[in-house]
Amino acid sequence: MNVGLCIPTYNAGSSLDQLLPALATIRHLFCRILVIDSTSTDGTNERFRNEGYEVLSIEGIEFDHGGTRQKAVEMLDECEVVVFLTQDAIPLSEKSITRLIDTFDDPEVAIAYGRQLPRVGAGPIEAHARIFNYPVESRLKSQNSIPLLGLRAAVVSNSFAAYRRATLLNLGGFPSGTLFGEDTLTGAKAILAGYTIAYVGDATVYHSHNYSLIQEFRRYFDNGVFYSREKWILNSFGKAEGSGKAYVVSEMKYLYKEAKWLIPVSVASVFVKFLGYKIGGMERYIPARLKFHLSMNKSYWCKEILELKS
Repeated sequence: MNVGLCIPTYNAGSSLDQLLPALATIRHLFCRILVIDSTSTDGTNERFRNEGYEVLSIEGIEFDHGGTRQKAVEMLDECEVVVFLTQDAIPLSEKSITRLIDTFDDPEVAIAYGRQLPRVGAGPIEAHARIFNYPVESRLKSQNSIPLLGLRAAVVSNSFAAYRRATLLNLGGFPSGTLFGEDTLTGAKAILAGYTIAYVGDATVYHSHNYSLIQEFRRYFDNGVFYSREKWILNSFGKAEGSGKAYVVSEMKYLYKEAKWLIPVSVASVFVKFLGYKIGGMERYIPARLKFHLSMNKSYWCKEILELKS
């Protein structure tokens, strides 16, 4: 099976000391590795080229969470499966890739994604996010999973995910013009079309974030915008709030055992996330320039502002 790898990058220098050695141990598993770099200014593209990787440079304003990944899918046309890895997701071993790819022996599997472990030095809140969202046990998700999992049945993470290229193209590929959530949108399409998503608990990468309250607000603002524009996902799988409640309860229980002093921080974070999500859901009433300041993905709004001017 021909397998390709795509890594979108932007000023990845702080991650490359870990990522490049990890890639060196797995690069033989891929028939082609493509780095799409959004005009980094810290030498990211040069470091990848010096290691012999294929690098496509694009203007930062051209980056699109869905459209850029679709460009990779079209370019990697000799590949049966395409793996996506973000610049800060560090594979633990060769097994991280082989276990992910093995799931495509099942012809019903359209998408597979792996387990994300908290990075070294992660705090309790950051660690819990990975424990809750990425359990040890593997799971196959299909239409039959919707009554049990709700929206989580469609969830995929492109920080470490693989797609059967032919099936992805049959589903229309990654959507262009997406602010956020191109992976979950594609996962929802796959589930509703009768395919299976594989969560592979023993395919692992280190990947987590210690977001500030402002960053959490901006991230959930983008989340709210996404679901306000893709209402069909919530209509088909259930509201995002249901998954959110389960997460909050789990986090409070975890912190009560591990770090009681962080419970007030967690409460503040919950409020900020809820506020960001709700405001994002009302984005049609908000001017594009203000959305630029509220959003984590600012380049998206730059394009929208330019389109309004033209």
